[in-house]
Amino acid sequence: MDTLPPPSIAAAERLVALRAACAAAGVDGYLVPHGDEHQGEYNAPYAERLKWLTGFAGSAGLAVVLGDRAAIFVDGRYTLQVRDQVDGALYQYRHLIDEPATAWLTQNLGSGRKIGFDPRLHTPGGLARLEEAATKIGAALVPLADNLIDKVWTGQPPRPTTPVVVYPEKFAGRSSAEKRALIAEVLKGEGINAFFLTALDSIAWLFNIRGGDVEFSPLTYAYALLFADGKAVVFIDPAKVSAEVIAHLGPDVRLAPYDGVEQELAALDKSVATIGLDRDTGSRWAYDRLSAGSGVAGRKVRITADPCTALKACKHPTELQGVRDAHVRDGAALARFLAWLSGEGPKGQLTEITAAERLEKFRAEANTYRGASFATIAGAGGNGAIVHYRASPKTAARIKPDMVLLLDSGGQYLDGTTDVTRTVAIGQATPEQRNRFTLVLKGHIALGMARFVKGTTGSQLDALARHALWQEGLDYDHGTGHGVGTYLGVHEGPHRISKVGNTVALEPGMVVSNEPGYYKTGEYGIRIENLVAVREASKPPGAEKALLEFETLTLAPIDLNMIDGALMTSAEKTWLNGYHARVRETLSPLVDAETKAWLAMATKAVV
Repeated sequence: MDTLPPPSIAAAERLVALRAACAAAGVDGYLVPHGDEHQGEYNAPYAERLKWLTGFAGSAGLAVVLGDRAAIFVDGRYTLQVRDQVDGALYQYRHLIDEPATAWLTQNLGSGRKIGFDPRLHTPGGLARLEEAATKIGAALVPLADNLIDKVWTGQPPRPTTPVVVYPEKFAGRSSAEKRALIAEVLKGEGINAFFLTALDSIAWLFNIRGGDVEFSPLTYAYALLFADGKAVVFIDPAKVSAEVIAHLGPDVRLAPYDGVEQELAALDKSVATIGLDRDTGSRWAYDRLSAGSGVAGRKVRITADPCTALKACKHPTELQGVRDAHVRDGAALARFLAWLSGEGPKGQLTEITAAERLEKFRAEANTYRGASFATIAGAGGNGAIVHYRASPKTAARIKPDMVLLLDSGGQYLDGTTDVTRTVAIGQATPEQRNRFTLVLKGHIALGMARFVKGTTGSQLDALARHALWQEGLDYDHGTGHGVGTYLGVHEGPHRISKVGNTVALEPGMVVSNEPGYYKTGEYGIRIENLVAVREASKPPGAEKALLEFETLTLAPIDLNMIDGALMTSAEKTWLNGYHARVRETLSPLVDAETKAWLAMATKAVV
């Protein structure tokens, strides 16, 4: 019987093929990023070029391939995962932040050497740092018209053609015309004649459409050009667009073929003298096509922020209510799962995969459910220490009574996107595990209880979530919070809570995660995650500045068996007991009698 070659052999053969393609193209190496032409977190299968080449399945990374060596760069979420998925004999492992590609190129690239890249897959800013490093040693980065991975990838899937659907205003809160008018005013105020939109979530949000081209996010592959008068052109495969969608978009939105975007941009009227391009998702290819170098004399391309991003991040009241409603349904499904797990987990018959499948089954019973918002992370024992672990038939551990199970999951509902992590003891937790869990919980509560003046950024709040861990010489190597869309991406900007500096202030209506953690390699992982919404807080007497606080959206019990109450202050216990009372009162009417009884025990007061 024919069998597939081992992954290491397949990866070696693909590396050989890429190097041959480099030689044929006249370059000495090649850059292979994770992102697609739109710089999204999740790619359609055709765009999983980094995964095809190396085997790495994470959502962020970069491979640099030279003739005699190669390296793969990942951030702190994937330092363990990359070693499991990528052959160390073929690629050097490097930390994307601590050991950046710029340093590696400086050390390994000689004078006169050329590194090829696909300009569609890189932003101008991202390339600038690499180009500077290459220039310093007399080397050069060279844009290539053809993607070299595409040339050697036999059986590469085609670009998807999933139909586009209208996203109803009853969920969106505003019509597309209203949104376009708001963004047009922003463009006028900044002296921009048009903005070339490349981010798929911005396009979905702006035009109130959704699709199915990308795993876990209801997005469709498209570009859009929004003019300062509110009119727009959407570049999309016409086979995906129905008469209903065309009618929904209206007469001020013209459709053009996705593959015709280059010709359309070249034919833009000269009156479009200043055109905007997003600094994070606009590609080098788009910049070159829009700039004066494309043949349009005098045109200026302004690299700036996508104007949809800030407005999309501050949810409309209708969207916020939808998010709350989605979390109630999600919480009921998660409570049913956790009650079921409390009985089945200690039997030792479940695997990480079967547990994740059962949770999916509970979620899918809601008629507004449209699928997972990301691949469920069900990490038992040592697998829980892999921050973005994804169980496979090869790696899936059996859940045993001596384990801690970390379960990070979320759902896409028509009215909201959820993301929640709970860490539970299967059997009896050790004193160390209870200690670490409680330190993480203290950080989670500190952030959840925070009141802060308007203008505060997430990076200024990040230390609140780490303080208890830091006192014991502990920490975690990932951000504390990320923005979340409304039936869009589970990760969205521009706000975040992280050690990494961020100049974006938290504003009312923003939804962000609160997810400190602790990971002991090879033994267990702990993370507690709720989604929260920024809202205005009442001002105490004498207050001179407006105050903001967080409204907790997620509704799910936090495992009392993992808590060392002696480490908690009375204020922390009050917060936890109040949260659990709300969970119990909200979810009990929505679940079966057995789950309701379990909820009563799982949310009892900590004294």
